[in-house]
Amino acid sequence: MHTISRIYFGSISLCLLYLGRAEANKYRLKDTFVGDDFFKEWTWETFQDPTHGRVNYVDRNAAIAKNLSFVQDNQFYMKADDYSMVDIDSRGRDSVRVRSNAAYDSALMVLDLSHMPEGCGTWPAWWTLSAKGPWPIGGEIDIIEGVNLNDRNAATLHTSAGCVMMEPRNQKGYGCLTFYSGQVPGLTKLDGQDGVSENCDVAANSNQGCGTRFSGDDSYGPNFNGKGGGWFVLQRDDKSGINVWFWARDDPSLPHTLRWGSPDLSVEREWGQPEASFSYGGCDYPSHFDAHQMIFDLTFCGDWAGATFVGSGCPVVSCNEYVDRNPEKFRDAYWAINSLRVYTPSEGWDDGDGHSPWEHPFNFVHEKLARIFR
Repeated sequence: MHTISRIYFGSISLCLLYLGRAEANKYRLKDTFVGDDFFKEWTWETFQDPTHGRVNYVDRNAAIAKNLSFVQDNQFYMKADDYSMVDIDSRGRDSVRVRSNAAYDSALMVLDLSHMPEGCGTWPAWWTLSAKGPWPIGGEIDIIEGVNLNDRNAATLHTSAGCVMMEPRNQKGYGCLTFYSGQVPGLTKLDGQDGVSENCDVAANSNQGCGTRFSGDDSYGPNFNGKGGGWFVLQRDDKSGINVWFWARDDPSLPHTLRWGSPDLSVEREWGQPEASFSYGGCDYPSHFDAHQMIFDLTFCGDWAGATFVGSGCPVVSCNEYVDRNPEKFRDAYWAINSLRVYTPSEGWDDGDGHSPWEHPFNFVHEKLARIFR
């Protein structure tokens, strides 16, 4: 994160110093999923896609038999059927949706991903969902999500009523209003083109949720895959909020502790601003979020990919027809996971004042300045 931000009031500038904490949030490794661990610790779900996708989720045995789930060179793969025409009377193209058996509340989730599904008609996601529910009670956190030919990832919250993001937010990505350190003039940007909402309530804005579009065009799709993937990190707890970081495979700023899978992690200032940051100023954590299970899925068309298929740069046919008639177009529609590590909090959460470096920026700076000028 940049250490100095400037706000100009007329001809007067005020330097706001982001003074570091003595101690960062600390985490200890709890669960590791590599290769065959997914077959042992995750469940293949087969119900009808709730987002109305043109997809047929298959069970574990069928996924193995059809080579839709397998391990190669210690990487775990999940993929779409890329060789069959789809019968018009079927649910759709065969694919995979898996859910972790374990659920986590406060946690740091680190995904080392080599490849994500890409292409017209695709709608992949890595997300977490309340184990208790029913949805949307307990919340939903979308960490990786996009459709069709998108090149920027989106992170989004979906909740019950009464959860609104306080703007601006201290993040790299584009929310409704975003806090930019070191940028003059102005510290906020209205991202009207993406139509991003600050209201997380699923009953508002047609279940758009409150989302953030990532800043880099290598965070999703072909550009992400072309660089060999990268790392996504989700942090969630009742003090720091919900934060998502991303580093591409070739990013020299990737912390070494993440690269090498350290058993102990600290969220340091050197991590920089998260791509997406969701604070709790307008959203009470205990009443909107509880322990979540992790989910990977790959659907097609449906409420988002289908609704935006025309005009996205994809062929001028219906999304469902494209999915049914073109199996060869889904050869790049697969997940390749190097590892997924889940950390839970250990001692040393803060410097004694209960603050995270990613909370609402104005509150944080105001308090630090007050300490200086006492």
